Amino acid sequence: MAVGGRPLLPLLRWGLGAPGLGAAPRRHRHKEKWAATAPRIPATRLALHHFDASYGPQLGERWPAVRAALLCEHKYGALLNSFASAEHVAQELELHNAADFISEAARKAQSLLQVGAEKGESVSPEGHGGGRTVTPAGTPTPPAPIGSNIKCYTFPRGDITRFRPAWPDSLGLLSYYLMDAASLLPVLALNVQPDDFVLDLCAAPGGKTLALLQTGACGHLAANDVSISRTKRLYQILSSYVPKNVREAVSVTSYDGRDWAELEGGTFHKVLVDVPCTTDRHSVMETDNNIFHRRRTKERQMLPMLQLQLLISGILATKPGGDVVYSTCSLSPLQNEYVIERAIEIAETQFNITTHAEDLSHFRTLFQDTFSFSSDCRLGELVLPHLTANFGPIYFCKLHRA
Repeated sequence: MAVGGRPLLPLLRWGLGAPGLGAAPRRHRHKEKWAATAPRIPATRLALHHFDASYGPQLGERWPAVRAALLCEHKYGALLNSFASAEHVAQELELHNAADFISEAARKAQSLLQVGAEKGESVSPEGHGGGRTVTPAGTPTPPAPIGSNIKCYTFPRGDITRFRPAWPDSLGLLSYYLMDAASLLPVLALNVQPDDFVLDLCAAPGGKTLALLQTGACGHLAANDVSISRTKRLYQILSSYVPKNVREAVSVTSYDGRDWAELEGGTFHKVLVDVPCTTDRHSVMETDNNIFHRRRTKERQMLPMLQLQLLISGILATKPGGDVVYSTCSLSPLQNEYVIERAIEIAETQFNITTHAEDLSHFRTLFQDTFSFSSDCRLGELVLPHLTANFGPIYFCKLHRA
């Protein structure tokens, strides 16, 4: 078809007018933006939208308070470094109204034990889980005492005082390590005993590894993380807080934790599996390395599978009679209880390994003055962020391998 002796297609392609067809649309210098170039929603906002949709129904009327806490300044604890020779560190922290929440919990446990003894109740041996038993009458016993050399100072509920940066001793070792104090609960739940072989399967950046060393009980400590860059951070922590003779005894590796059972299966008395997760607080506050970035959607969706594989690997790395503590910094049941339930099932059906989740409810009793706990977990314990005690979220569950 032609118009005035000229082909129609080129006329339409170039936007020129043609008789009987009306004027062609004019081309403007500034055209409307396409979706591909439209401003993208920040990853932090995507994370918050996701949490509103999932945690809102999950937590109900508690979600607004938890949400507000997630968006406010994080509260820290000061993990005292027993390897440093800096004098009067504890006394100085106490002068600023900070207190060792672990020692306070231990005193509370002893008090409850005395009350229980007066009532004729018995307590399980501390070496096995530090958990609770049940009397023949079905009455729960008081919690076993917290046996740990770990000391961590926190400010009271509602006190938002910040710790000043740690200072080095004469050998250059820093006096304390600032971290979310709730992150120590998985280490306490592990209940390391003298000469235990301990594996920290996902160790970087190193706070929990440092806490394990503070127990002074590890016969051997293996600290692994698949990320080379994060392992470098682990080395830095050890170099800043641990004397050379001690850190050289720590085996630091960068294997894929899912393959650990093929390397050293059935070797360890205690295994800590602090898995990668949605890191809820980081996700709503920081754009850097945010798992809710659109390019990481697939990675985020695969997290529960990765977590399950790492937990199974941790179970396989544990000796019979040993313990595994699984932990996340997420509120998500899909990353918490569901992973535990599935791991117990797979260990039984595919590997003929019997495991059971231990009762950690005594942690709520002992640490309720410092942390806010959820009462809805089917398995394990969950620390909820709260404006007066803005730690967490931290989920942890202890599995015992028969």
